[in-house]
Amino acid sequence: MNRAERIRAVVEAALDVHKIEVRDDSHLHAGHAGARPEGETHLDLFVVSPDFAGQSRVMRQRAVYGLLTTEFEGGLHALSMRALTPDEAEKEIN
Repeated sequence: MNRAERIRAVVEAALDVHKIEVRDDSHLHAGHAGARPEGETHLDLFVVSPDFAGQSRVMRQRAVYGLLTTEFEGGLHALSMRALTPDEAEKEIN
C-alpha cells in the first residue's frame, strides 16, 4: 500500500467521509527541501466530512494532521489540504 492509500485509509477510518481525493504531487517538488526521487513526500488531500461542522479551517487541519503523525514521521514532508463540510462542498459546485 502506498502513502496516498494509507492516508485515505486512516482518514476514512477516523471520519465520516463523504468524498476523499489524495494526490501525490511530489514530482512538482523535485529538487526542493524534503523531496525524494521515489516521491510520496508532497501530497494533496481533499476531504468532505460532516465531522468538520462548527470547526475552523485550522481546527480541521490540525485534526487531520493529528491522524497522520505516523506518515509525517515516516517521510511525508508536506500535505496540502482542503477539508470541507458537505454543505460547503455543495456550495463550491453550484
